[in-house]
Amino acid sequence: MSTPETSRFVRLRVELVLEVEDGDAVTKAALRRLVDDTTLPADERVHAESAVTEDTAEALAYLVDPLDLVSEVPGIELAQASWSSERIAYDPDSPEWDLDDDDVPEDFDDEGSKKGG
Repeated sequence: MSTPETSRFVRLRVELVLEVEDGDAVTKAALRRLVDDTTLPADERVHAESAVTEDTAEALAYLVDPLDLVSEVPGIELAQASWSSERIAYDPDSPEWDLDDDDVPEDFDDEGSKKGG
């Protein structure tokens, strides 16, 4: 599958829905990580501490690092990553939350492979 028109870059999309059972524990873990981060400038540290204290979703976003997901995968190098978190209304029984064929872009087959290629 290594043709000149095939890119070496792959976009991996991951969507997680997490249930926060102990928001204080998440916040405390984020604050501990901030204390341990010696590379963070003081003004950014103050802003980050405020954000993770006020919003559990921000604390979680501070704790999750996409590099952790792929750092052990042989043969790849993380080129770019972005992530965010937000509070959502989640109903696991709602068909809106089903991962099904509607989630696969039209130019891909059900297994996620490019059609016609």
